[in-house]
Amino acid sequence: MKKIAAFLLLFITLPVLAQQTQVDNMRLWAAPDHTRLVLDTSAQVEHTLFSLENPSRLVIDLKNAKLKGVLPDTGKDPVIGKLRSAARNKKDLRVVLDLKTKVKPKSFVLKPNRQYGHRLVVDLFPTADKGKKAAKKVVKSVNDNGPRDVVIAIDAGHGGEDPGAKGRRGSYEKNVVLAIARKLSRLVEKERGMKPVMIRKGDYYLGLRKRMKLARESRADLFISIHADAFRDSRVRGSSVYTLSRRGASSEAARWLAKRENSADLVGGVTLEDKDEVLASVLLDLSQTATQQASHQAAQAVFSQLKRQGKTHKNTVQKAGFMVLKSPDVPSMLVETAFISNPSEERKLNDPAHQQRLVNAIMKGIRSYFRQSPPPGTLLAQAAPKKHTIERGDTLSGIAEQYQISLSQLRSANGLSGDRIRIGQVLSIPGT
Repeated sequence: MKKIAAFLLLFITLPVLAQQTQVDNMRLWAAPDHTRLVLDTSAQVEHTLFSLENPSRLVIDLKNAKLKGVLPDTGKDPVIGKLRSAARNKKDLRVVLDLKTKVKPKSFVLKPNRQYGHRLVVDLFPTADKGKKAAKKVVKSVNDNGPRDVVIAIDAGHGGEDPGAKGRRGSYEKNVVLAIARKLSRLVEKERGMKPVMIRKGDYYLGLRKRMKLARESRADLFISIHADAFRDSRVRGSSVYTLSRRGASSEAARWLAKRENSADLVGGVTLEDKDEVLASVLLDLSQTATQQASHQAAQAVFSQLKRQGKTHKNTVQKAGFMVLKSPDVPSMLVETAFISNPSEERKLNDPAHQQRLVNAIMKGIRSYFRQSPPPGTLLAQAAPKKHTIERGDTLSGIAEQYQISLSQLRSANGLSGDRIRIGQVLSIPGT
């Protein structure tokens, strides 16, 4: 009789056990401002979060679930000290995070996509100790200390839980573009009068608006987002450069006007908060128009250099509504360095020598743009060559003497082989 009862009990519990959600894997990503824990699950899972003190812990209870994979190594994670798990109530799973600091947790579930199945995501944001006053952030004017460096914000696309496109050889877009971004940053660092700001410094996820915000907070003069394209036809290849489409700019303007009371100042200290609807719209339109013009000029300079370096996918700079390009006051471009879906280009994208050739071309474009349009108040504007418009009676030797430069310097700077000039011609005066 006991054997029959045991058999019946097993028969009843088998369906319950079969329906348990499996936690197949856990991954940790440490970003500068938070840590992300991702749990890969066999189905959408119900969960609860709660905190415990002395010592600080975060508890994640997963209903009707069990751990199949192994716990990740917390290593040098700035937030999580240890990670533990145990079965609970014979059918549930409890995951305990021993914390190094107090955190504000945020959790959400994600549905399957092309690369991942069901996921539970837990973001941990460190909170300041209430006993300590947070240091007041002081934002300096761009002209506080005299001529400043031009700031180039370099954004490596994707990252962390978002790997981007994947090549046939297993290369992830997030890795190759980060390598390219770091090389570009080093080149900008060497350039007199320029300063790089890396938007994504490691392998972690950043939201698209967060990338825009970081560029604006750094007072960037140019934002460059680096990607590696993919297409279903593996024969497609070539690099591309994008700026924001008119439709994308219009949608962003509507968003800013709707939330202008919460918007940060535009560059130059102009705020929309205290302006009426019409004036706010005019100011924003002026800012966007100037930014789009600058974006196109900068993108054209970079694109022309990429065309010299290798094949481009299109013959001109393209326009699209990419979110990261929507900043109303920071000239922005998105560079698709190559098609990672093309086997030949995937191989090149992993070649450090090819990466260097790409960033050399991008750097030449950046340099060319800022030589033509240096922002006021920068070292580049200070070092920019003066212009001289030829008037009646001017001679090349007289102009050289006026600006205390040699005749050969003046000819070289303007591509002149002789002394012939014409009224209205504009000459660049080097070394001034």
